[in-house]
Amino acid sequence: MWILYLAGIKIYGLLIYILSPFNDKAKKWSRGRRGLLSRIAREVDPDSQSIWFHFASLGEFEQGRPVLEGIRLHRPNTSIVVTFYSPSGYEIRKNTPLADHVFYLPEDTPANAKALIRLINPSLAIFTKYEYWPFYFRTLASHHIPLYLISAIFRPDQVFFKPYGGFFRKTLTYVTYFFTQNQDSLNLLARLGLTNASLAGDTRFDRVSTLPESRKYIPEIELFAKEAPVLVAGSTWPADEALLVNLHIRFPDWKIIIAPHEIHEEHLRSIEKLFPDAVRFSKRSKPITHHPSPATVLLIDNIGMLSSLYAYGQIAYIGGGFGAGIHNTLEAAAYGIPVIFGPNYRKFQEAKDLLANGGGFSVQSTDELIAVFDNLSADASHRQHAGQTAGRYVREHAGATAVILHLLVEKELGSNTIGE
Repeated sequence: MWILYLAGIKIYGLLIYILSPFNDKAKKWSRGRRGLLSRIAREVDPDSQSIWFHFASLGEFEQGRPVLEGIRLHRPNTSIVVTFYSPSGYEIRKNTPLADHVFYLPEDTPANAKALIRLINPSLAIFTKYEYWPFYFRTLASHHIPLYLISAIFRPDQVFFKPYGGFFRKTLTYVTYFFTQNQDSLNLLARLGLTNASLAGDTRFDRVSTLPESRKYIPEIELFAKEAPVLVAGSTWPADEALLVNLHIRFPDWKIIIAPHEIHEEHLRSIEKLFPDAVRFSKRSKPITHHPSPATVLLIDNIGMLSSLYAYGQIAYIGGGFGAGIHNTLEAAAYGIPVIFGPNYRKFQEAKDLLANGGGFSVQSTDELIAVFDNLSADASHRQHAGQTAGRYVREHAGATAVILHLLVEKELGSNTIGE
């Protein structure tokens, strides 16, 4: 099975390379790994131990960020190495001050795993949510390097729990300790005989709960949002935008801020065709006037602003629910506004919780979106109550970071590091 897995990794890398001339993400993925180990060898002192954080992408980085910040505080003099699998994480966070070194993760092969671990010399490895790389995990275990999974979440339909999933179940045995998001995940691990785990919760709650106080003030958005209620549509895809255009026609008194998940030119132009009166943020931001914007649709054509945009909205729509799955609902909920999303949400516990408590609303069609939005927009008390419920849900579920850091300090970092 190891041979088949390795062949799959090689084939995947080859396909990415073939696609790279035609796809920007594939190009960045491929180019970012060209000469990567040589670059790591030049930049990292292998004689100095480090703490290694790995994140799949930007979302996982933000999820694990509170733990990263806590360890940086506890061990300010220890080198921290961060790796990303996806370009969307690496390109945006490659200069984060929370890490001494940021790299792409080399492909999961025996040679790469041995080389990377030799070069960065980690005393501790921390992975977030659902990144499981068999060769890296096996190599860490063979070097007796503790490996922790934070905000881990499992579902019965995952390969680990299938009759044919023995190879991947073996990968889980290399993990020193799991901090799970929910009790169901803890129970699933116990079914496999893995009791080196505890329920800590989801560190995303700790991250997003600070957003209302730490958000960026954006004067261009402030001006746009004056004199009209605003719907903030975050991480949208074409299927979402097709629904939103009908909403825009039905509720002309509302302004819409659209922050698409993909901001390549082709996608931006397709949105502009749907919304002919849309103004791009890059054009709106210069020059800055002091008068409210007459535009009713603002198209965000940059990355990194979304978590602050929700502060300017009265209702949020989260994209992805008509595709592979919804994006981050918690960022919007943290601001105390109702959250609407599409039907593909069942892999996300927070979305199910928001639906159950009345802070979130799922729609499957344009008609359902219009009906939900009509109820929220027409009844201010209903909208306010739903928003307060969403915000309270975020605050009540914060605290996972403290649980994780307490055990890490006790087991791996040493209690004398607190307050350094």
